[in-house]
Formats: sequence, structure tokens, C-alpha cells
Amino acid sequence: MKGFGNINDIMKKAQKMQEELEEKRKELAKKKVEATSGGGMVKVIANGNEDIVDIKIEKEVVDPEDTEMLEDLILAAVNNAKDKAKELTKEEMGDITGGLDLPNIPGL
Repeated sequence: MKGFGNINDIMKKAQKMQEELEEKRKELAKKKVEATSGGGMVKVIANGNEDIVDIKIEKEVVDPEDTEMLEDLILAAVNNAKDKAKELTKEEMGDITGGLDLPNIPGL
């Protein structure tokens, strides 16, 4: 049955791709991207899996009378870091997925 041979080949390729994606995900967890806001007063570091792994805030930007400004700076830096991590992931996964823009699949 010739048709089943093609399905088996497709399944093997899909399994290999999944294994490669899992390995790449582990590699991405080790890579870091950095984003800042407020002229570097707030720094956020994320890994390639878009997890925020560190936040640094300079003392000069902490004003108890203006917490909204600090909140805005943190939010801007976090969003920028996540965007950079997403771009890193897209670049790194491109060689495995052949440039396909796959949806965000949980666990990958």
C-alpha cells in the first residue's frame, strides 16, 4: 500500500521536527535578551522562551510620589523584552520550521 508509506514518512518527519523543536526550546531557555526604558533606568532580561528572568531598577527612578511613572517604565521594558524574545525565537526556529509562521504552541 503505497499511500501508507507516505503517511509513515510524514509521521517520521513530524516526529523529528518535534524533537528538534524541543531541543531548540531548551537552547532558547539559555539565551537572554535585554530591554530598557527610561534611558536605562529600568532593565528587563528575558530568555528565548519569553520568560522574564531579571528586572533591575535604578534607585533614582523610584519616587514614592509617582509610582505610575515607574509602573509605565517597567511595563514598557517588559513588553520590549518579550518582543525581542519572540523575535529571537522566530529567528532560531526558522531553520527547523522552514520559515513557517507556526502558531504559539504550548510547550514549544
